[in-house]
Amino acid sequence: METKTAVQALSALAQETRLAVFRLLVIAGPDGLNAGDIAQRLGVGASTMSHHLAHLERAGLVRSQRVQRQIFYATDYAGTRRLLAFLMEDCCQGMPELCDVGAECAPPGEAETCGARGSRP
Repeated sequence: METKTAVQALSALAQETRLAVFRLLVIAGPDGLNAGDIAQRLGVGASTMSHHLAHLERAGLVRSQRVQRQIFYATDYAGTRRLLAFLMEDCCQGMPELCDVGAECAPPGEAETCGARGSRP
């Protein structure tokens, strides 16, 4: 990941509503939630929520999918992993395995589950 892309992603998360949206979508899993549900759960107006979701999508942290007349948003796990890898790439003098903070997480239904590197629950 390029530094400019990482800065854009971090900037997207450096706002209270967008961070709350991202965390909500992580909890929701790979199916995500529709924009109306997100706005309602967070108590944010629809047009304001649309702005925040677009910002997160441009940053590569959220993806959208239209289903009939609704747009569903979910965490972009690949984009999130790229950001985390960028942040941790030089950990512990270039040996991130020493840090033991690089949890490998996959969305529900994928082979990997959350846990410390090299371990499986």
